[in-house]
Parts: sequence; C-alpha cells; structure tokens
Amino acid sequence: MKIRCLAVDDEPLALELLEDNISKLPFLQLIGSCNSAIEAMKFVQDQSIDLIFLDIQMPSITGLQFIKSMTQSPMIILVTAYEKHALEAFGLNVVDYLVKPSSFERFVKACNKAWDLFQLKAKHNQPVTEPELDYFFVNVDYSLVKILFSDITYMEGLKDYIKIHVSNSSKAIITRMPMKSMEILLPAKKFMRIHKSYIISIAAISMIKKNTVFIGNFELPISENYKDNLMQVVVKAS
Repeated sequence: MKIRCLAVDDEPLALELLEDNISKLPFLQLIGSCNSAIEAMKFVQDQSIDLIFLDIQMPSITGLQFIKSMTQSPMIILVTAYEKHALEAFGLNVVDYLVKPSSFERFVKACNKAWDLFQLKAKHNQPVTEPELDYFFVNVDYSLVKILFSDITYMEGLKDYIKIHVSNSSKAIITRMPMKSMEILLPAKKFMRIHKSYIISIAAISMIKKNTVFIGNFELPISENYKDNLMQVVVKAS
C-alpha cells in the first residue's frame, strides 16, 4: 500500500527537488507533477490522489485558493518560501507546512505524519475528504474576499479582470483572474458560461428570450457556442 502523490510548484527546480525527495521514500508513489494550481485541478479530477505537495505562491490561483476550491480534498503538505501563511494554512487542516529550503529530514517527518493519517483512514475505511464548501476567496486590492456561491448572480470578463455581481450589493467585486480560471473554480451544477465574457448563476436566471438571458433586470447575450448547453439545462429543469 502506497500513498499516491501529486507535486505542484511553478518553480522547475523546486518541482524537481520534490520529485527526487518523493522517489526516496518507499511508501510514496508519485503519480504526476504540475506547475500550476489550474493544471492540478484538472489532474485531480482525472486521477485518484491521496497526498498533494503544494506550493502557495503561484500565478492565477494560489495554493490556498486551490485547497479552498476542492470539494473533496486529499491530504496536503504545503511547501513554500513564506512563513506568513502558516496560520491560515493550518486552519485548512493541512498535514504539514514546510518552509523552503527545508531539509530532507524535515521532509521525511512531514511525510511520516501523512503516512500515519493515511493508515488511520485506511483502517477505518474512511476517505480523506473535506466537506463541500459553499464559498471561495478572491484577491481584491491585496486582500482575500470571501464570496458565497449563493450570492453570485453573474460574472463579466474584462480582459485580465472579472466583475463578480452579487445579489446583496449594487457594487460589483473586481478581481484579477482569467475567465477560464474562474470557470474551473465554480461548481458546474450551479454555474455555466453563456458567452466568452459572461458566466451566470443558473438559479439567477429569470427568463430566456431568443439569444438573451435575463438575470433580474440585466440582459446578457448568449453565444451560439454555449446556447445548446444552456438549453439542455433549461429542459432538465422544466
């Protein structure tokens, strides 16, 4: 029995060191390596992973945001150059927090913690999971802002930024992120893309007329590329 591992770091040398360290421990099995959280999101959807070695400071989506986005989270060992995130990280129930450069001895100690937890879960036949979250965080003016999925009505892409429109405020929340990254963060059963510039909350739809979706008093265009998917959702709900 081995722990199936994924290594995630945007620094090639750091990723190579992780891969080398993992290969030295007989109870670890490296399943894959990723250089971004977005790539890791796709990987964990397709593969069964027990443990992720995860960097924090990465482009588009940070390691902490990645953890918060997962509905079913493997064990996490954070490997970062910054000590300042430790308090928040342990609040997310990570197994351990390694500060670069960490010794191999310290790496082994963290992995032994993961091995003990893995055996405990296997003994009781309980998957290492996190409860499904109903929120996520975005960066806004050097701060992390919590947004409930249920508050979102629609999102508008503006080049490198996204305007998040919420039901409890007339002022949109603006964050720097590609639409594709946001689309990955959102639960597919609650949100869908209707245009290259718009993602909508399915629950917020008040009416659909020809090539237009009405979200309250707002009219949003439906692209031909997304129209069939939207109509399939409407038919299932009718």
